[in-house]
Amino acid sequence: MSKPSIIFVPGSYVLLPAYQNLLDAISGAGYEVHGIHPPTIGPRSRQGRDRPAPSMYDDAAVIAQEAEKLAEQGKDVILMGHSYAGIPMSQSTKGLGKDQRKAQGKPGGVVHLAFISCLVPAIGQLAGTLLSRFPNDKRPHVSIDENGWMLMEDPAATAEMICQKLPPREGEAFVRDFAKHSAQSFGNELTYAGYKDIPVSYLFCEEDKAGPPDFQRDMIAMIEEASGREVDVTSVKGDHCPHLSAEKGTIDWALNVVKKAQMSQ
Repeated sequence: MSKPSIIFVPGSYVLLPAYQNLLDAISGAGYEVHGIHPPTIGPRSRQGRDRPAPSMYDDAAVIAQEAEKLAEQGKDVILMGHSYAGIPMSQSTKGLGKDQRKAQGKPGGVVHLAFISCLVPAIGQLAGTLLSRFPNDKRPHVSIDENGWMLMEDPAATAEMICQKLPPREGEAFVRDFAKHSAQSFGNELTYAGYKDIPVSYLFCEEDKAGPPDFQRDMIAMIEEASGREVDVTSVKGDHCPHLSAEKGTIDWALNVVKKAQMSQ
């Protein structure tokens, strides 16, 4: 039984090194893991790019390109991501599910979607629609530059929203390392729902302020209704960044998801 390959997609603003503990744990268990730097995330801390910010569809295209490359090698692929990543992950899988590819006589394909407190919209919805249920005065201040790149202006306030379980200085330093993120990406509608055809696991974060428990439950229920399939849900006592606030639970979840996906093939 061959081991699946994992593609990991970070949340909005967040650079891949922030997830190094999780990526190292997965690779240390003997699995191939590929981290994606989405086009909608700037190149380094507090920076965007000197051109118009790209769309969520650009992120999805990059994820799809990496997934197709691995699938063409005959590999089973797991897409795993955090927060905003749930949207381009879902969008990216058109034609790339293992069953879809098998029907076309092609090898490999995406066999599982693993969401870490992710935004997962229904067809026609967008990140902005989901987040509109939270009043603007409850969200940390974000500025947008002339090219459409967003910046978290108050790292301390943002840390209190997304990683409040960390010591305040540590949380603020974590957010201060964020790059800028494309504003356009939050306004792009989901046009393809990969979760309808591909099994889903969801890491439910019990102490998440950015995506509170009821918010997560609503998305899980939507996935189950759209797919007719039960979502594999695991709960941790973590905030919106459980790879930091509930590290062991998050790593255990990730490895269990990978093992279960491998055993199901």
